[in-house]
Amino acid sequence: DGIVDALRLATGARPDIALERPGVRVHAHAQGSAITVSLDLSGESLHRRGYRGAGGEAPLKENVAAGVLLRAGWPELAARGGELLDPLCGSGTFCIEAALIAADRAPGLRRDYFGFLGWRRHEAPLWERLRAEAERRAAAGEAAALAAGVRVRGSDRDPAAIRGARDNAARAGVSALVRFETGLLAEAAPLAPREADRPGLLCANPPYGVRLADREGARTLHRELGEVLRERFQGWDAAVLTGAPELGMELGLRAHRTHRVWNGPIECRLLRIKVSPESAREPGTLGRGTAHLKDTPGARMFANRLAKNLKRLRSWAEREGVSCYRVYDADMPEYAFAIDSYRTLEPEDSWLCVQEYAAPKEIEPEAVHRRRGEVLAVLPETTGVPEERLRLRTRRRTRRGEQYGKLDRQARFRIVSEGGLKFYVNFEDYLDTGLFLDHRMTRARLREASHGKRFLNLFAYTGTATVYAAAGGAASTATVDLSRTYLDWAQRNLVLNGFTGAAHQLVQADCRGWLREAAQGAGRFDLIFLDPPTFSNSKRMEGVLDVARDHSELIDGCARLLSPGGLIVFSTNAQRFRLEDSLRERYEIQDVSAATLPKDFERNPRIHSCYEIRLPGGAGAKP
Repeated sequence: DGIVDALRLATGARPDIALERPGVRVHAHAQGSAITVSLDLSGESLHRRGYRGAGGEAPLKENVAAGVLLRAGWPELAARGGELLDPLCGSGTFCIEAALIAADRAPGLRRDYFGFLGWRRHEAPLWERLRAEAERRAAAGEAAALAAGVRVRGSDRDPAAIRGARDNAARAGVSALVRFETGLLAEAAPLAPREADRPGLLCANPPYGVRLADREGARTLHRELGEVLRERFQGWDAAVLTGAPELGMELGLRAHRTHRVWNGPIECRLLRIKVSPESAREPGTLGRGTAHLKDTPGARMFANRLAKNLKRLRSWAEREGVSCYRVYDADMPEYAFAIDSYRTLEPEDSWLCVQEYAAPKEIEPEAVHRRRGEVLAVLPETTGVPEERLRLRTRRRTRRGEQYGKLDRQARFRIVSEGGLKFYVNFEDYLDTGLFLDHRMTRARLREASHGKRFLNLFAYTGTATVYAAAGGAASTATVDLSRTYLDWAQRNLVLNGFTGAAHQLVQADCRGWLREAAQGAGRFDLIFLDPPTFSNSKRMEGVLDVARDHSELIDGCARLLSPGGLIVFSTNAQRFRLEDSLRERYEIQDVSAATLPKDFERNPRIHSCYEIRLPGGAGAKP
């Protein structure tokens, strides 16, 4: 009132009062008998860059995001043409701040309000010159960042959040540098395999139970983030901002630096991680914090179905000598999990591998987290397998650029038996364990057919079919796969069962290219197992492999290597697979899908399609 009265006396007019964005904001601070009066030349907090529209729930403050990026070394990574990904981007704050830094764009350049704009001592020409200089720097910086190959991406399962993030990026002037797309955390992957001069940084501010009101859901989300990092982001740096220190333990990764950060009133921890085999550690107990869900109607219903399955399957497994088998496969659609039981050769050493099928985007995250918690809560009591031997994975389509890491010789491998043979499995370091259980009967058929035969295993994975063929008395085996990791694994499986020497060849190659080259030679095989992935797009492979489109070419390539009277066993896990009609005109084909379906997979008859293919009349392959 005193200021207003003084201005009215000096000017003859009473100034207007604006509670929002006043021309000049005055602060008065009283302490004891003294009052300090000051002008607020910023007008409002400088963390408000001016690009945010209606923010998502509990958005990350812009200055906090910028501080995290500086701590994580993003300016240096961006200068080297690095890649940044936020797989839980929400309104896009991390990505937009990263683009501002990479482009040398002043963070408040698009802000249209400052407290000094209405100040009488404001020098507008000087301000405009400064803005013009900043605009020139931003244009040059953006061009340099694009030339260096800087890539900034954000993804979120919420389409509305992605639309908001794109609008925010446009307002910030960084649309050319940032790409936002709708996607699940489980689908996050680098654009390409990491190169030494193309570093990567994953930044994330996962929900931590305060804004979702779902502590257990936050715990599971942190665990899933850690799993994605370990599986696909080896060699990257990660900066994870979490509002609950105990949730950081769920990542299953050791932070090399930890910083205390305040995001508004919330005390957080910034975990800086160098993702590598050395940084991996045992995550917190999988089922911890789910006990309160054990007696929900859904949990009881799931437990009853699982108990019924176990009663039926355990007696069958004991009778047939099967130690690894599927006990549940989305029998109840709302509980979309596949659960496999493994008994290793160690005494009292049983494991459960729980694979969660990625939920459709229209399913609310809270429902997904609750059902996951209900499943984890009842598994130990229902199956007798302790919590520490449960492993959770999320199934999803293979993404472009996805690579499995190099086999760690000190990784946590265990040995299981199947069909009187032994195999290495890994429950913790890879998406799959190394033993496809639905092919149990297919492998047995290969063993029966392999005596004295020259055996070829294409897309061989860990070589389990090769071990079966060798055990059946194959004269020789050739195991072909693009992955050195899996060939090493296959060799260990062969050695474990006593099969060594020149008769058992392991070849690292793109199977399609190898088939073309082999057809030029004199090599012939009597028994070929062809089990390609549904889809693959490797940097080292010729183009993209789509089994629905390419299976005819692959089968023809195998037929050119097949001896008269030989047999091709072709299998695929592609859903709704349809064999190309023209193949039946060239070959004798028998659908053995039902005959190769194990009892524990009877609930899902489409788990694989399998065909036995022979040359007509025992003749050579048609050109």
